[in-house]
Amino acid sequence: MTAPRIDVDLEKIRLNAQCLVNRLKPRGIGVTGVTKAVCGHPDIANAMLHGGVTGLAETRIANAERMRRAGIACPISMLRTPMLSQIDRITKSCGASYNTEIAVIASLAEASLRQNEVHNIILMVEMGDMREGIEPGDLETIARQVTRMPGVALKGIGANYACLNGMVPDNETMLDFSMLANDIEGACGPFIETVSGGNSANLPWAMSSQKTGRINDLRLGEAILLGVDPISGQQIGGLYRDAFTLTAEVIEAKSKPEPPTALISETASSGLRLVPDCCDKKRSILAIGHQDIDISGLVFPPGIVPVGATSDHLVVEAYDQGLQVGSEVSFQLKYSALMRSMSAPGIEKIMRHSGASPIPELAKRNRSDLALV
Repeated sequence: MTAPRIDVDLEKIRLNAQCLVNRLKPRGIGVTGVTKAVCGHPDIANAMLHGGVTGLAETRIANAERMRRAGIACPISMLRTPMLSQIDRITKSCGASYNTEIAVIASLAEASLRQNEVHNIILMVEMGDMREGIEPGDLETIARQVTRMPGVALKGIGANYACLNGMVPDNETMLDFSMLANDIEGACGPFIETVSGGNSANLPWAMSSQKTGRINDLRLGEAILLGVDPISGQQIGGLYRDAFTLTAEVIEAKSKPEPPTALISETASSGLRLVPDCCDKKRSILAIGHQDIDISGLVFPPGIVPVGATSDHLVVEAYDQGLQVGSEVSFQLKYSALMRSMSAPGIEKIMRHSGASPIPELAKRNRSDLALV
């Protein structure tokens, strides 16, 4: 079988989505599946949809177009603020977009009128992450301008947390955001249909809060794909974290002598030595590197220790593994490694249906992971 490759268990992704959808539904919150980490792969998008997500969200128009070409007809939103150079493509493939700039919204309105369509606008609000967003004090003014523009409709508001500065959403912050929907309706008139409260980092709040207010949507990618809470890195109880497996092939297996004592020049990879150099260590080289993967996002199997990496080599020390040329080593992935590897053209992506069943309740209780009940 070819290597390097990523084996994708579509049934585990579907079950993860279904589990989260079912847990959030009693709290009045729907799920939008975020496909950016998998480059809008249609099979993975369909697995999310079969799990019950209400729509999909992307940050790159090429990925949205890829899903449309594959016949995916559900609502797709542009999650990153649209680029002016891509306005026509966005209005053709995405029924809604998340926005912060009135000039961009005006261009979306013009493009929609040319296409005889109405494009839905979700205004992103700055709630402390310090990435994208309209200041709450400016939100009413922007909302009024949007409601007066033909070609677009004010559909909702959104917020983002724990992406840039690591701010964890709490009850007070989420209540403040929720109340903004009421303020806009009072000032502008139209009903705010979507109040998108955040991403996978919001799950602990959503499951523990007594009241979720007006928030009726979360945009979930990492939790569905990898089954983990992005804040703590813990596995979410009842979810699979092994839906993606990366496999790389050994291209060299030798004992390496102690490096020379002469001065060694600094290189771009000199900071990547993860274990001390010592004499006569059995080392193996895998045919994968920084060009393919974020090495720091790999979960190494027991008995295999990373030494360092370059653009196309990963050097490891293997204890009692018997690695030889042609052997394969498999890794689980963190989110950064998943994003890089799914966009790497040299890594084959293999879609599988495992027939996996939901994790039984007993297994949930025995796990020392994040329990969302």
